[in-house]
Amino acid sequence: MNDPDAEEPLTGGRVQVYTGNGKGKTTAALGLAVRSACAGHTVYIGQFMKGSDYSELCLPAHFPGLITMEQYGTPRLLCQGEAPSPEDIAGARLGLSLLTAAVSGGGYRLVIADELNVTVHLGLLSVNDALRVIEDRAPGVELVLTGRYAPKEVVDAADLVTEMTEVRHYYATEKLEARKGIEY
Repeated sequence: MNDPDAEEPLTGGRVQVYTGNGKGKTTAALGLAVRSACAGHTVYIGQFMKGSDYSELCLPAHFPGLITMEQYGTPRLLCQGEAPSPEDIAGARLGLSLLTAAVSGGGYRLVIADELNVTVHLGLLSVNDALRVIEDRAPGVELVLTGRYAPKEVVDAADLVTEMTEVRHYYATEKLEARKGIEY
């Protein structure tokens, strides 16, 4: 195994997409963030469309100086078919600006754009906005885009695409509510 304290050059960053209707996209990205931070890498996590108290918001406190996390949404859930509010759109635009700075500035080894795919699908940002984030990526930065409905153009621009497929979900079979530490 490599020496975890050894400095690695910031080369070879890739673009990963976690999409699909199954559970686990954000969870997979957060797992990668923990792995990266444990290797001593700096991580930026930008959460689109989220403005509530999710359990993962404590990650920066557990990895001070390594993980930075910001939310760009409001506490309300925006549903498909619902018109986004001016606040939703403003949050997405601010998030795009902050995410672009994180991915292009070279200060982070891993940048996670959580729920960016859904943000595009619901019309808060454009496919071109998402593609510009990919294009603006500094050399060596690993970029992860999560969320259902990844646009074909984003999938085509990615180096790795994982589609989470729901086979069974206890929300449907047991009518469970979201559980702290598991779903949020």
